[in-house]
Amino acid sequence: MNIRKCLVALAAGYLMALAPAYAAPKSVIGTWLTEDDAGRIRIELCKPGSDTICGFVVWMKSIKDDDGKIRLDEKNPDTKKRSRQLLGHELILSLKPNEDDRYAGKIYDADNGKSYDVTLWAEEPNEVRVKGCFLHYLCGSQTWKRVTDIAPGQLIGATGQPNGPRRDTE
Repeated sequence: MNIRKCLVALAAGYLMALAPAYAAPKSVIGTWLTEDDAGRIRIELCKPGSDTICGFVVWMKSIKDDDGKIRLDEKNPDTKKRSRQLLGHELILSLKPNEDDRYAGKIYDADNGKSYDVTLWAEEPNEVRVKGCFLHYLCGSQTWKRVTDIAPGQLIGATGQPNGPRRDTE
């Protein structure tokens, strides 16, 4: 074996030994059950080949309000969106990867019609941490659990297709 081949083999072995330290971050792509078990959020790439992620409500424990009517986005500041159903709407809005191997951007809260700064990341293969902040110092976080089953009433179609969630125009 010549010296060049030997050096290449040594370098390859060294890089393979370091590989676990530089492993790709755990994936956040998938369907997640919220901490309060009230909803399932499907997280996917916003567009094929992009590095931004979007998230959609694909299941709700209760799609009807106390009056038995389908839950609508009644508190949205955009009056044109107040008649849209909450099931299927986009709540995670184009989060981008940041220097901490996390995703950062905005999340929409239909309970009050406001958007918040959010950071999202996976610490474990079957958990996603979601940290939302208002004014950068009033923060709260949740842990969502990965689900692989299909709940009754869950949207399973592709985004923008029948029985699938829909992209927001925000």
